[in-house]
Amino acid sequence: MDDTGTTRRTVLGGAAAAAGMVLGSGAADAQSGMGAAPAQGTPAAGLQDPRTKYTNKPFAEQRQPWPALQSKMTPRPDCGETSYRGSGKLSGRKALVTGGDSGIGRAAAIAFAREGADIAINYYPTEEPDAQEVAQLIRAAGRKAVLLPADIRTQPACEDTVRKAAAALGGLDLLVNNAAYQQSKADILEITDEQFVRTYETNVFHVFRFCKAAIPLMPPGAVILNTISQNSYDPADDLIDYASTKAAIQNLTRGMAKQLAKKGIRVNAVSPGPIWTPLQVAGGQLPGKMHEFGQDTPLGRAGQPAELAALYVALASDETSYSTGTAVGAHGGAGFP
Repeated sequence: MDDTGTTRRTVLGGAAAAAGMVLGSGAADAQSGMGAAPAQGTPAAGLQDPRTKYTNKPFAEQRQPWPALQSKMTPRPDCGETSYRGSGKLSGRKALVTGGDSGIGRAAAIAFAREGADIAINYYPTEEPDAQEVAQLIRAAGRKAVLLPADIRTQPACEDTVRKAAAALGGLDLLVNNAAYQQSKADILEITDEQFVRTYETNVFHVFRFCKAAIPLMPPGAVILNTISQNSYDPADDLIDYASTKAAIQNLTRGMAKQLAKKGIRVNAVSPGPIWTPLQVAGGQLPGKMHEFGQDTPLGRAGQPAELAALYVALASDETSYSTGTAVGAHGGAGFP
């Protein structure tokens, strides 16, 4: 009890009573015809059922050599090429996106450009055809596109990519660490030491190295966004090496956010669930299992990269200036947070 004689139970009871009054008032309004809600099952104009917004049919079995091309996938992933509309949320910003040629990185790059940012994208050299498509879309939005092909598994490659991006863009205030390597194996004994090392070099080391190279160049107000995964919290049994890297990136995100807050730099993460990207056709799914991808989510389908674009934009913009060290999920109803 405090010095006013008010207990926690009293406060909670009063809050409940107040809530009851609001609910009661709403019920009375509804009975009198005031403030009546639309009949259930009658959607407002423009609403889309998330279960059927994109295909919920099983994907056909298909394989491509790593890293795969989005342009050869069936169906092609939707990265917002025709649907994303910007509103100036990132005007004048300068962004570097790793893995920006396809999938989630491509969706983020397109959205950033249409929100007013100039974009540099990094990608594996064999993904040049997909990267050229993204460059055309960025330029069509009236923004600068910088293409930086490189295998980013080494420290020199990471540092060189950041340096080139900052030089070409005239600065750097937005970094998206999204590039990833994923190979599905049913048994840990099938995971070679080479695969394990490559997964960590691509997924974790590149985040650490890109951040170290970029932070000295970034002004207060800058943002770092890392792509983690539903596997960060709920690891799939056929992706144990990949899942462990995503958990590590989640931890890096939270630790860096605490440290970089002193510099005025925010660090957040986006956590996708099963999203239809080239990772899946380049070894990300076990042979013969493609038809199951995303089917077990509460929404009954896999997600599309375009459905994550607005999350990257929101976390990158000044509108979320009090958000740092957090992760925003898009799991189709499964997983955390």
